[in-house]
Amino acid sequence: MPLPDRIEDLEQLEELLSRPSDALVQTLERVEGDILVLGVGGKMGPTLARMAKRASPGRQVIGVARFSEPGLRERLQAQGIRCIEADLLSREALAALPEAPNVVFMAGRKFGSSGSEWLTWAMNAHAPALVAERFRRSRIVAFSTACVYPFTDARGPGAREDVLPTPPPGEYANSCVARERLFEHFSHLHGTPGRLIRLSYAIDMRYGVLHDLAQKLMARQPIDLAMGHANIIWQGEANDWTLRSLAHCDTPTSPLNLSGPAIAIREAAEGLAQRLGVEAVFTGREADTAWLIDCSRAFELFGPQQVTLARMMDWTADWVRRGMASLNKPTHFEARDGKY
Repeated sequence: MPLPDRIEDLEQLEELLSRPSDALVQTLERVEGDILVLGVGGKMGPTLARMAKRASPGRQVIGVARFSEPGLRERLQAQGIRCIEADLLSREALAALPEAPNVVFMAGRKFGSSGSEWLTWAMNAHAPALVAERFRRSRIVAFSTACVYPFTDARGPGAREDVLPTPPPGEYANSCVARERLFEHFSHLHGTPGRLIRLSYAIDMRYGVLHDLAQKLMARQPIDLAMGHANIIWQGEANDWTLRSLAHCDTPTSPLNLSGPAIAIREAAEGLAQRLGVEAVFTGREADTAWLIDCSRAFELFGPQQVTLARMMDWTADWVRRGMASLNKPTHFEARDGKY
């Protein structure tokens, strides 16, 4: 099915974000068993779970979360997803969950970390340890972040998976290194196959680097160029590639960078400004370094991006110009101090 020139509404947006590729359908035919999505209530969880169900309708997809968002549980159940309310910090709650050969771990905490560092560490380090122990007989694809890497030369290809995690300042980034190390520990201990998905900026019309830029442009606010470059990817493709990673798990678990080629923030802002009919105003200057990742391994496994930067900018400008829904959660992509 061809991609649309514009995204009309939330219903069409969520259909696009959960539309499986033919490659995903074929991949899941080789991966047997139920899929358990831990942390299904987050930004990407609902569309990833729906995509898994659409790609493999005869398979049980189970979404686990606290379900604090009104109506989310009912929407997921209407899409054929079995929902279980549970606290992932509770050993008792985890013990009561069903066994599943395939686990996608999406739980974590970033925004609001400053001032509640204790909770950030609990969600990003303690919960992974509990989950890795509980589901040691499953394959586990766990979300991580590009924030585990140091800044790299903005003119270079970015950090490869073999670059040792040495994050810039900030408790969030350090807690994410702990998350990876704990999944690695239990994978070594129990022989659990897995992948650590080092994701960088998945784009949703309601959220993401392009959404942030478009919102600032429409409000006639200056664009901060302190972090002059970033990797971005359409969230639908990030969902698709994550689920396809179930067929590419290693023992012990290993990292996989997942995003698109790096973009220049100045050029993206200028492209959006042209589409919005406004002038881009900038502040600061591009640093020589940025949080960039080399995603060549993911491209080898899954192929090139199908949703281009130009199309994402077209969609974003149209969405924001019409005043459509926003999650009102800035990415803080411009932050260089690791504080969120």
